[in-house]
Amino acid sequence: MHRRKFIRQTGSAMAATLIADTLLASTLNAPKKKVALVGTGVRGISMWGTSVIKEFKDSVEYVGLCDINPGRVKTAQQLMDLSCPTYTNLDKMLQETKPDILIVTTMDSTHHEQIVKGLEAGADIITEKPMTTDEDKCQIILDAEKRTGKKVHVTFNYRYSPHRQKIYELINKGEIGKVTSVDFHWYLDTSHGADYFRRWHRKREFGGSLLVHKSTHHFDLLNWWLNSDPVEVFAYGSLEFYGKNGPFRSSNCRPCPHKNECKFYFDMTKNDRLMKLYAENEKYDGYLRDGCVFREDIDIFDKMAVQIKYANNVQVSYSLTAYSPYEGYRISFNGTKGKIDTWIHESQPWPKEKYDEIQITKNFGETAYIRIDNTEAGHGGGDIRLRKQLFNPGADPFKQAAGSRDGAMSCLTGVAARKSIDTGMPVKIKDLSSIVPHPTRGNS
Repeated sequence: MHRRKFIRQTGSAMAATLIADTLLASTLNAPKKKVALVGTGVRGISMWGTSVIKEFKDSVEYVGLCDINPGRVKTAQQLMDLSCPTYTNLDKMLQETKPDILIVTTMDSTHHEQIVKGLEAGADIITEKPMTTDEDKCQIILDAEKRTGKKVHVTFNYRYSPHRQKIYELINKGEIGKVTSVDFHWYLDTSHGADYFRRWHRKREFGGSLLVHKSTHHFDLLNWWLNSDPVEVFAYGSLEFYGKNGPFRSSNCRPCPHKNECKFYFDMTKNDRLMKLYAENEKYDGYLRDGCVFREDIDIFDKMAVQIKYANNVQVSYSLTAYSPYEGYRISFNGTKGKIDTWIHESQPWPKEKYDEIQITKNFGETAYIRIDNTEAGHGGGDIRLRKQLFNPGADPFKQAAGSRDGAMSCLTGVAARKSIDTGMPVKIKDLSSIVPHPTRGNS
């Protein structure tokens, strides 16, 4: 056994306090940024609504909210405690409010429409991941950004958590030499994972499959950590747990006759926000937030295995399972001088430690452990750091800010994996868009 040497990551609580203090400070003489939001679901009104209003009240002004559901956008206005106008037509909102920033949190498959309209109206864009869902829409966004001269920012909050930042630091300072391969396995549990099969994400046409909607986070982390672009993808995937595989089904949980026997019964009536935002506004668009996870129209995969080759010759073995008893991931970086290993629990049935651990094992040497505080809320502290970089930008020593190229390379990896599953053939990234993959990330 190697001697266990612990290296504690200190100062996390102090850093969080300093960040909060910084967010509340502003230059009072600077004009406020005019911000508008399109897509007023839970993600939009919380991550980009109430949080932004609280943290940047002296530098940001909400000038408009837009959603195709008239009831939901009005409810969002109330929940966000705003007096700005609401719209069901994005063109009208852009024309009347002229925002400096348009935040896009609509259904993934419509991101390109909102992004292009915002760019052409003279706004910079903050868009939720994935940037879009297929290669054609991706190219439309890239072309519009180049044509208008405005900027698209993609919200990869996972980059900003202290734990993932530390991995970036260790790799890029050569702690294990040159990285040659990565084993990356992500587990979605039967609560969070199942939720993707309840909502609009269950359909490939809306979310592009979990290889695009969810895995875009993971592919972006890989691109960022490895500082390189993917060049070729081969994948397997299938739907073998949810959808048509279920023992019974209904339209949604509330009227379901099987609620007493279904382990996936979701009692939405216990969540006041979901009832106000979704249930009370079903009459406008028919959207069921508590849809049945066994509906036969589900056409996305619930287990996926992907092989990725990078331009710098790193090989990645990645998997995603959507029906695990716990949630989190295992990742191992294999290098010429050693290994970096970590196992993160985002939910589990046993007591959770107040730290996450990174194990560093040197060839012919010791094993060291770095413990990093994990008590910060919002994706391990990533959310608040991301918002700070977007609304109060400063130095970016770890290259965490993500633009359209980052958004494209992550979603195109998922698109390539989906195409590979459909065709049984490997897919080259260069065949999907005008972006040429490079050994060093960021070259276009």
